[in-house]
Amino acid sequence: MQRLYPSFIRNRGTRFKAFIALGLVSFFWGTTWIASKEGVRHMPALQLAGLRQLAGGFLYLIFFMSKGRVWPRGREWRSIIILSFLNFMLSNALSTWGVKYISAGLGSIIGATFPLWMVLIGLSTNKKSIPTTAILGFLLGFAGICVIFYEHLYDFLNTSFLFGIILSVAATWSWAFGTIYTKKHAKSFNPYFSFGLQMIISGTVILLVCEPANLSIPLKNIPWQSWAAIAYLVIFSSVISFIAYLYALQHLSAEQTSVYAYINPVVAVSFGALLFGEKLTAFIAIGGVVTLLGVYLINRALRNHRNKEIAI
Repeated sequence: MQRLYPSFIRNRGTRFKAFIALGLVSFFWGTTWIASKEGVRHMPALQLAGLRQLAGGFLYLIFFMSKGRVWPRGREWRSIIILSFLNFMLSNALSTWGVKYISAGLGSIIGATFPLWMVLIGLSTNKKSIPTTAILGFLLGFAGICVIFYEHLYDFLNTSFLFGIILSVAATWSWAFGTIYTKKHAKSFNPYFSFGLQMIISGTVILLVCEPANLSIPLKNIPWQSWAAIAYLVIFSSVISFIAYLYALQHLSAEQTSVYAYINPVVAVSFGALLFGEKLTAFIAIGGVVTLLGVYLINRALRNHRNKEIAI
C-alpha cells in the first residue's frame, strides 16, 4: 500500500494539472477573438494575421525541432500546403478580418458553428448516412443562429456588417473543409508539427500579398496596441495554449478535452461586453446556448458513429 500511495498522488496531480491546462486553453483561445478585435482596430487585419502566423509558426517550428521531429518529405508537403491555404490563408485570416466589422462575441459564435457546416458538407458529399442526432443538432444549431441574428436583421443593410458576416462564415466553412481534409490525410503527415509549417507558409504569402495590394502599413507605424495584441496572440493564444492543449489531450479523454470549444464563445462574448461594450442581449445569450447545444449533439453523434465503425 505504501508503494501504491505515491503513485495515486502523482496520477491525481497529473489529472488535476490536465484540467488546469484545459482551463487555460478554454480561456486563452476564447480571448483570441478579443485580442484580434483590439489589434485590427489600429492596423490592417490581414497584415496582423500574417505577422501573427509568421511569428507563431517559427515558435512552433523551434518547439517541435527541439523534440526531434522529422521534417516532411515528398508528398507530405502537398497536404501541408493545402491545409495552410484552408486553415490559415482563408480561415484564420478571414476570421481576423471579419472581427474588424462585427463584434468579437459574434465572431466567436460563428466560429464555433463549423461542425454544423461539416454535417451540411457530409449530407452533400458523403454516400454514407449521417446520424439522425447529427441532423437534429444541425437543425438546432441553425435555429440558434436564427435567434442570434433576429435582432441584427436591420444590421444586414449595413454593408460593413454584412461583409464581416460573410468573411466570418467563409472562414468557418474553410475550417470545416480543413478539418475534413485533416481527418482523411492525417496518417500521411504529422498534424501537430505541420501546424507551424502551415502558419509560416500562410503568414509569408499573406504578407507578400498585402504589400502590393496596399493592405498593410509600415511596421514603424503599427501602434503599440496592435503589437501588444500580436504578442498576446503569439505567446498566449498560440504557444502556451497549444502546449496546454497537447498536455490536456494526453491526460484527459477526447470528450473532456473538447469542452473548450463550448467555453470559448462564452469567454469571448463576456470579455467583448466588458472591454468593448459589445451588446450582450437575451437573443445572443439564448441563441448562443441553443447553437452550442446543436454543436454538442453533432460532435457526440459523429463521435459515437466513428466508434461504432471502429468496433465493426
